[in-house]
Amino acid sequence: MSHEKTPMTDDEQRLHQLGYAQELSRTMSGFSNFAVSFTIISILSGCLTLYGFGMNTGGPAMIVWGWPFVGLMTLFVGLAMAEVCSSYPTAGGLYYWAAKLAPSNGPAWSWFTGWFNFLGQVAVTAGIDFGAAFFLNAFLDLQFGFSATPGHTILLFGLILLVHGLLNSLGVKLVARLNDISVWWHIVGVLFIVGALVLLPDNHQSAGFVFGNFVNNTGWGSTLYVGLLGLLLAQYTFTGYDASAHMTEETHDAARSGPRGIVMSILVSLGAGWVLLIGLTFAIQSYEGALDSKTGVPPAQIFIDAVGLTMGKVLLLVVIGAQLFCGMSSVTANSRMIYAFSRDGALPGSSLWHKINSKTRTPTNAIWLAAGGAFLLGLPYLWNATAYAAVTSIAVIGLYIAYVLPTLLRLVQGKNFKPGPWSLGRWSKPIGIIAIVWVAFITVLFMLPQASPVTGKNFNYTPIAVLVVLGFAAGYWFLSARRWFTGPKVQGSEAELAAIERDLDVI
Repeated sequence: MSHEKTPMTDDEQRLHQLGYAQELSRTMSGFSNFAVSFTIISILSGCLTLYGFGMNTGGPAMIVWGWPFVGLMTLFVGLAMAEVCSSYPTAGGLYYWAAKLAPSNGPAWSWFTGWFNFLGQVAVTAGIDFGAAFFLNAFLDLQFGFSATPGHTILLFGLILLVHGLLNSLGVKLVARLNDISVWWHIVGVLFIVGALVLLPDNHQSAGFVFGNFVNNTGWGSTLYVGLLGLLLAQYTFTGYDASAHMTEETHDAARSGPRGIVMSILVSLGAGWVLLIGLTFAIQSYEGALDSKTGVPPAQIFIDAVGLTMGKVLLLVVIGAQLFCGMSSVTANSRMIYAFSRDGALPGSSLWHKINSKTRTPTNAIWLAAGGAFLLGLPYLWNATAYAAVTSIAVIGLYIAYVLPTLLRLVQGKNFKPGPWSLGRWSKPIGIIAIVWVAFITVLFMLPQASPVTGKNFNYTPIAVLVVLGFAAGYWFLSARRWFTGPKVQGSEAELAAIERDLDVI
């Protein structure tokens, strides 16, 4: 067996310049990279799992108009991120960018960005698979009488995470193929669901109801406050597109494919999601009936009321399929972030989480940490009914703070920033400023109480979760990490990187 070195690709050269060996298998196309982010945004997961929340918090008017508004603001955040991704296409993503862009104290910026990203990723995985468990429980209740109790939902949640851990452990080629299928499942699924809801029901709501009816079942008196809280439905759905950045070490032409994946996933989701929400809202037969559904899942009740029990179950299965694809991709992206963060020694037990399985070339231990962490975040649902909305708020806040810190540092850099092949040019500054202002606003908004009067049962535990992670990261930093965490570590010289790659090729 000869060991002639094949010439390095541009991707490998760039990764070496950033200081890393090509340990992961670079087999993903640009389309597959887009597919991961589009699948994690998953309009059939986010829009529908929080649809009941939206029905109580602003109603049709906020569901239908909140979506394009939040989508546009998200696009600003995504464009700013994509520009930085083009300069630094590495699996670490956000925390690596923060280290490179910080004018001083790079390790500290990198540390806190990484911890927020870690929190947000684990919470988004929990939110997605929890949503899938809700919908699967609703289906099993309708089909087999498996009632939708918190215990049953948590059991299904655990099983779904287990399956997603196993699928991810089998290798990135399988995951990439499933993601490619997932894109078509989402697009065709939305068309199928909306088509059924347009053509089959005898009655539809009026345009005035869909585009103008405001509902407030929160107990709060302020229409403005309730309307703003209702934006969580859209903002939670538009999360996770940093996956395109985390997969760049496995993607061809990463400096262009990564940024394109981020922006296209937001744009396609914006269009398809709006069609889905408008179609679903027109098809509501009984607003109160949907909210009081015994399955606990308002969209399931809307499907059944609109198209009958059998067809309603079919639509429900389409949604569950999409949510399962979505959760699987979320575990993928989450594990790559954990792999990269522990490659740089930032997580307790880093040497364990950074291990690569030599057969599959995937970070198996990181995959199981992602799944286990998500399960722990979902557990409070057993005793707190608003836990799900809190998990979604945690995901939004954790991810968006991590999304925007590199953008802030990129603005501080000004002319010193070296753009990659995908750049915003003179639009970089105004887009960055809008992104930062928007994230500051939603960070405060989604920590506020969502129902009145505030009780132990409806308490929004988002601020507690965010403070626990921030407190842990800050305590760990000041007591220990600031002495040894130097930001992203370079793995070695050209010769050392080549040796790491050679060892992996021999195995």
